[in-house]
Parts: sequence; C-alpha cells; structure tokens
Amino acid sequence: MRHSIYQKIVWLPLSFFDSRRVGELMSRITADVSTLQDTFTVTLAELLRQSLTLIIGITVIFFLAPQLTAFMLLTFPVLVILALFFGKFIRKLSRKTQDKLAEANVIVEESLQSIHVVKAFTNELFELARFKKSLNEVVAVAIHAARYRGLFVSFVILALFGGIVAVGWYGAYLVQSNALSVGELFSFIIYTSFIGGSIAGLGDIYTQLQRSIGASERLLEILEQHDEAEPTVGEPVRLSGELTFDYVHFSYPGRPDVEVLKDLSFTIRAGEKVALVGQSGSGKSTIINLIQRFYPVEQGAILADGRSISSYPLTAYRKNLGIVPQEVILFGGTIRENIAYGKPDATPEEIREAARKANALEFIERFPEGFDTLVGDRGVKLSGGQRQRIAIARAILKDPAILILDEATSSLDSHSERLVQEALEQLMEGRTAIIIAHRLSTIKKVDRIFVINHGQLAEMGSHAELTSLTNGIYSNLLKMQLHEA
Repeated sequence: MRHSIYQKIVWLPLSFFDSRRVGELMSRITADVSTLQDTFTVTLAELLRQSLTLIIGITVIFFLAPQLTAFMLLTFPVLVILALFFGKFIRKLSRKTQDKLAEANVIVEESLQSIHVVKAFTNELFELARFKKSLNEVVAVAIHAARYRGLFVSFVILALFGGIVAVGWYGAYLVQSNALSVGELFSFIIYTSFIGGSIAGLGDIYTQLQRSIGASERLLEILEQHDEAEPTVGEPVRLSGELTFDYVHFSYPGRPDVEVLKDLSFTIRAGEKVALVGQSGSGKSTIINLIQRFYPVEQGAILADGRSISSYPLTAYRKNLGIVPQEVILFGGTIRENIAYGKPDATPEEIREAARKANALEFIERFPEGFDTLVGDRGVKLSGGQRQRIAIARAILKDPAILILDEATSSLDSHSERLVQEALEQLMEGRTAIIIAHRLSTIKKVDRIFVINHGQLAEMGSHAELTSLTNGIYSNLLKMQLHEA
C-alpha cells in the first residue's frame, strides 16, 4: 500500500504539490498507512474471532432455550442504532486527528529541512513552541475522539450486562413455570456471558474500524487524483529542438485570477541560443515550466518541431530536456549517484567525462573518496559552486536536445565561472539553449535575447541590437547593472 501511494504521488502533476505540503504527504504514507496496517493485521483477525464466537454461541443457545434467546436478541437493535450513531462521530474525529497529526509532521519536516535558517535566527524555542502547540491540538482531538469511543464501549458493556440480568430474571420466571430446568438456565447464562464478551469486543473493534475508515478516506483522496500522464516511457522521441509559443495565455491553477503570460508568441529555431531577460515576476520561470509541461496551457499552443508538445508521450518528451537550475538540489547519496541521475545506466567512464566537461573533476578528485564522496542531505557538504558543477555534469550526461540554464553560473567564483562557461558553450553546441539571465554580462554571445515584461514579449534581438535602442527595457536594465557594479 505504501508503494502504491508513493507511486501515485510521484506521477501526480505539479499543481497537486502546489496545494500540499511535503510533511502532510509524508504523514499519509506513514501514519495513515500504519493505522490501516493495524486494522489488517490485528483488528480483522479479532473481528473474525469475535464474530465466529457470536454466531456459534447464538446458534447453541437458540437450540438450548429458544424463548430466552429471542428475549436476549431484543437488545441487539438498540446496539446497532447506537453503533451507527457513534460510528459517524468517531470516523469524523479520527479523520480530524489524522489531519492534525499531518500538520504536526509538516512542522517537523519543514524545520529540519531549514535547520540552518532556524539556527541562524535562533528560533529553536519558537519551533519547539510551534510543534508543542500542534501536538496539543492532536492530543485534544484524540482525547475528544477517545471519549466517544469510551462512551460507546461503556454503553455496549452496560447494555450487555443489563441484558444478562434481564435474561436471568426472565429465566428464573421460566424455571418457576417449569418451562426451563435450572441446569439449562445455568448453561444458558454461561454461554450468554461468552457471547456478551464477544459483543463487547466487537464494540471496540467497530471503533477501530471507524478510525481506519477515517485514515483510508485521506488515502483514497490521493489515489483518486488524476495522474500527470501515462506511467510508461512510450516510444523514444528525439527532437531537433525547435520551439514555438503560439498566442499563449496562462494563469497558475492556484491563482486563476492572475494572468502570468498574455498572448505570448515567439519561435526558437533548432540549435539557437536564446536568453530570457526581465524583472522578477515577468514570467520567465513560467515559460520554462510550460516548456517542461509542468502545467497545461490554457489558451494558445506550444509546439516542438511543429507538433503540440501535449501530443508527445510525456516521459519521452521530457527526456529531450535538460535543466541546470539556479538552486541546485542534490540527493543525499554519492557524487557518482548524483551525476548519474541524468542517465542512470551511464558507465563510470561516461560519468567521469561528464564531470571533466563540467569542470567538476578537479574538486571531486581532491576528496579522499572521489566519486564515492557522500554529498549529505540536499548536498549540504558541498559548496554552492560545487553543487552547481555537479548539476551541469548531470545535464551533460543526459545529452538533451533542449538545454535550460537558469543562471547556471550564479554560484561560481570568477575563475570557476570562466571554466564552466567554456564547458557550457561546448555543451550548447548543436542544441537549443534557453538561458534565464539575471546578470546580463553573461549573455552577450547568445543568438537572440527575448525581453519579457508583464507576461508579454516586449523586445527581441541580439545584444548589439537591443543596446542600440534608446530608452529600451534591455538597455535600461543593462545600465542599471553597470551602475550597480
């Protein structure tokens, strides 16, 4: 079940993760599945045992004393009605408990992921107080649910033993009227005690089942989500790298009232080097997200090699894309594993060559363990520049048709930047390259520069053409950066 939930989560679109926090999803995979695990391993076995005891016991006492059995069974409808009434509340409260527990897990996950920030701002006590408050909410809801469970189980036990007293009274009347012998009455009460114990146990099992239903509802919500695309690779596709935006309009699903891209149209030729320039929030990152098919286009179309990108199998299409992000996230394994993430079946020679081209080989070989050096959680043991070069090696190894560079040299010192810039220029040869540029000095050699302003293409041309425009957006941005420098 954990595998199924994780498999489902991995294939869900980014819009799902925009409205969920990682800690909450972790809680679903761990706490909610553990609740169901207890149900399937313990509760169902106990349910079967108690149910068999109940059925066999009632059959025996029915043959022993039909009148007394019918009298005893009159209490059952009351128990069933109460079970339905209490079950509704218990399920609702159990679901609320699971939600509160997920919120508490979110706090732990977020604070541990950002432990450097927590310590830098000396907010350990603040995080502890936040977690304690969240745990107190979990306990409060759990106690509230436990009260209902306790009331229900107590009522079942009271009703049963009250029923046994009533059966004893009615049995004594039948003995007096010679309809039943003393031995039969004694046997009947012994059997009834066993049945009563089973029903009391069933009451507790019923509340456990309601808890499980509450947990399963959350898991079903995830399983019923629509996948991003097919969970198969499909036929391999090799693009030449031509991209066209054809009157594209786009708003993020979480903010439908804010139009990020407005009537955007341009064409990037195969093998062309293009830079996207603009102020923060202008829509550069959104263009990259749409090219990677992280979100569907609302209006207009994006074409790759003359075909709509949505017509390609998603996995096969994305294999043509390589990205070096500004904020590099590495996995907690070795340097070798992180570089090989671009091509899991790569040979050691290919990994080494990719590292050499990215100018990463020099620092990797300085480590005692070389390529088997552990990078730590999210690459914490490496410097920003080292992480950046590993990300570049990963992109080199993937050998994409379309390369996306999100200010790929921003974390490097001037010496490393020059060497990596040479490696990137070699990597960009024969490929379409899209560069998000913040430092305009790094994009003078590109074929064309697209200036994005409020989701629209404001200016387009080479560095020389755009700097010659009087009072142009690009030339003004360049002047500002030169002035700041």
